[in-house]
Amino acid sequence: MKYRVKIEKNDEGYSVWCPGLPGCWSQGETEEEALENIQDAIVTYLEAVEELTKDTATRLVEVPVPG
Repeated sequence: MKYRVKIEKNDEGYSVWCPGLPGCWSQGETEEEALENIQDAIVTYLEAVEELTKDTATRLVEVPVPG
C-alpha cells in the first residue's frame, strides 16, 4: 500500500506524519531515517486498528480516488 506523508525539517532532524492516519507520526535525524520510521509507524498503526476492530462488525468498501 502507498500512503501520502508530510515531512518537515526541524532543529532535531525531520518530523514526518501521515495525514490520512490521524496521530500517525514519527521522526528521524535524517530524511531517510524519518521515512523509514514512518513506514514502521504506519504498520504499527494499522495493526492496532486491526486489533481494535477484530471482534466488531465492520465492512470493507471500495472508494474511487480521483486522478
